[in-house]
Amino acid sequence: MTNIPPPAEELRLLDAELRQLDARRAVLLRRREWLVHVLRTASAQRSVPGAGQMPPVWPVAPGAAAPRTEATAPGVQNVLLLLGGILLTVAAIAFTLVGWGHLGITGRALVLAAVTLAALSAPVWLLRRGLGSTAEAVAALGMALTVLDAYALHEVAFDGSGGLGYAAAASAVLSAAWAAYGAAAGLLVPRSDAGSPARPDRARAGAGTAARPALRLPLPCAVVTAQVPLLLWALAVDAGPHTLTAVLLVTAAADTVVALRPAHAPVRVVGLVGACGAGALGVLSAGWLCWSAAAPVAAARGAALLLLAAAIALAAARYAPKPEVALCASLAAGLCLVAGAGGVLRAWLPGEWTVPGCLALGIALLTAVRTPLPRPMRQGVVGASLVVQGLAVLWTLPLVAGTLLGPVALIERPWSGTPLDIRDAVFQDAAWPSYATAAPLVLAAVAGVLALAERRAVRRPASGVGALVLAWAAVVVTPVVLELPYGAGLVADGAVVVVALGVAERARRGTGGPSAPALTALVLALVTSVTLALVSLATEAGTIAVLLALAALFGVASTRPGLVAFTAPAALAHATALACAAGASAGLRPEHTALLVLVVPAVAALVAARAARAGRSAATVTVEAAGAGAALLALTLAVTDLPVLASVLALCGVVAAGTALRPERRRAGHAAAALFLLAAWVRLAAWEVTTPEAYTLPVSVAALAVGHLRRRRDPSVSSWTAHGAGLSVTLVPSLLAMWGDPHWLRPLLLGTAALAVTLVGARSRLQAPLVLGGGTLALVALHELAPYIAQVVGVLPRWAPPALAGLVLLALGATYEQRLRDARRLREALGRLH
Repeated sequence: MTNIPPPAEELRLLDAELRQLDARRAVLLRRREWLVHVLRTASAQRSVPGAGQMPPVWPVAPGAAAPRTEATAPGVQNVLLLLGGILLTVAAIAFTLVGWGHLGITGRALVLAAVTLAALSAPVWLLRRGLGSTAEAVAALGMALTVLDAYALHEVAFDGSGGLGYAAAASAVLSAAWAAYGAAAGLLVPRSDAGSPARPDRARAGAGTAARPALRLPLPCAVVTAQVPLLLWALAVDAGPHTLTAVLLVTAAADTVVALRPAHAPVRVVGLVGACGAGALGVLSAGWLCWSAAAPVAAARGAALLLLAAAIALAAARYAPKPEVALCASLAAGLCLVAGAGGVLRAWLPGEWTVPGCLALGIALLTAVRTPLPRPMRQGVVGASLVVQGLAVLWTLPLVAGTLLGPVALIERPWSGTPLDIRDAVFQDAAWPSYATAAPLVLAAVAGVLALAERRAVRRPASGVGALVLAWAAVVVTPVVLELPYGAGLVADGAVVVVALGVAERARRGTGGPSAPALTALVLALVTSVTLALVSLATEAGTIAVLLALAALFGVASTRPGLVAFTAPAALAHATALACAAGASAGLRPEHTALLVLVVPAVAALVAARAARAGRSAATVTVEAAGAGAALLALTLAVTDLPVLASVLALCGVVAAGTALRPERRRAGHAAAALFLLAAWVRLAAWEVTTPEAYTLPVSVAALAVGHLRRRRDPSVSSWTAHGAGLSVTLVPSLLAMWGDPHWLRPLLLGTAALAVTLVGARSRLQAPLVLGGGTLALVALHELAPYIAQVVGVLPRWAPPALAGLVLLALGATYEQRLRDARRLREALGRLH
């Protein structure tokens, strides 16, 4: 027998048949899923009472997402249990407060006892059957009923006792009872029956982690209730503030013990919150009692409470499970110790020595570094010492700020006379800070600590910079505190400037370049020099002598390559001030003093050129900026006198032109040209010249010359770039002035000049002169014909202008295409021009 059809054809047919079967099977499976869905939906609709006819259900498209549920089953369960517990509690409260009088003593006792006993016993039975959430809700109801039992007991049996005392005893009993109830529930219910299956990962937890209790609510509630018994008892016995503070600290200690025990997480959290809250209140109260005490004995009592708080914090730091907690606790302990001892010192010592005494105690805390305490505790104690030192430095800020900013008031009344002493010169218009006598000692002590830390390479270079700043502050305020004579105070500030510059140079040499200490010393020298210059304004001789000495000092310091970027501008700034002071001393008017000030920009240009040759670009920029500032000051002084202002502008232009001779400062030539132009304009304004051509022709000539030279170097430059600006500067203002000028001379001269410009543009085939000159010539001609045109228009009848306009429009419309070709040829002709 032979195979009909051939094997290959038969294999193809079989494959096609199998594909059809697979497609049919997929359709049938989809239909089956839809039918199952319809049946389940119909069953659900029949199970709901009052449900109407089921709407038609269609199969879900493949890949469509199932409807998303908006609430999980545990969430719904917890909400229902919470609402049920709240309603039952409200009902119990209403029964106790409202329906209590309808029952006798026996009925009341039986009802409350039965309900409370049932509510407290039911959670054990529920936990054994795995209903943990329900057990928690019923347990919460039972605990709420115990509170009502306590209230009922007070109304029945202890009506005559004090409310606060009974509340203290009841809260203590309830706290103990709830804690015992939570522990007993864990003993009565095996761990596997507590509502959730045991987890292997929790079984493998560390030995320090406690297992979760069977009921999670009683123990945290017990800890919360335990916060109030002692406080209520203290209030009931009318205890004093010291006793109340001690009660808060004892409560904080108990909370600390709870927080440090390996208990369940909510219990530890409640204990930690209670410890922090009660401890903070206790520490604040103890600090107020210690620092507000008038007698040493009362201050010692407050210090004893702070010592108790410090002991609690140290114990918490010693047994804290985490290093961060230990660090914070030891930091608080250190601050409590310093606060307690400082309060006692305040009662024993004069007021100005309280802060130095606290600072000494804070520095003494640094000895904890040598103790065998754990590292987090040592870091916390050192942090407390740093906080005390920082607060001590903040205490000195009013004195330091007044010393630096107080002399600013002398600007309003310079050379008012020699003050009594340096303090009178600095704080003449500012209030002298109280207890400022010990401020230099505080600053010097903290500076010494930072210097020692820098020597031992602790946080270098921040410690060195801080030590330098604080030592400078201590030296600056010392003359003011000691009330040195005025001259001695000036000499002392000058010595500070010299020493600061020396320190900057030494630091620069030590590091081989700019460093943080060197820059800090430079900034301190500059700040001190400004303060010294302001203080010297009290007397004329002192001002000139100080400014001369500062200019010379910073000028000498500018010879050092590492300092010139800062000291050279400072020298120029002091020289500028010296020029102003010399002019005022000589009785010169401000505009004449401006000529003296112009010496500074000239010197700055020379110094900048030398710095540029030496390769110090940073110094070049700062020196030029200082020179520009001096020039601006000179212009400001001369602005009231136009002839002098013109001279000052011209001299500034000379300095700018000299600067433009350097290859890297060619752009200064633009500034020089602008200054020369402004000088010419100001001079013309001083001569009361109102002809605009006098102002514009010099600009046009200079611009045309520059444009001509540029086109000779680069013939590809457009005529608009080379000559457009120069021609427009004169032609446009002249045109504007011509329309308001009734005389014939300006139109004649302007037309002649425009004709010449047009002819030059046509001969040279340049677009800008041809267009600008031709346009100006046409406008001049229109200006000359305007009177005659107006006369002719006045003679013609009123219908003539509209008729003429209509004829023009008809002619243009008839020859529209020809006009377009003519305009295109004109544009192409202009485009061929350069």
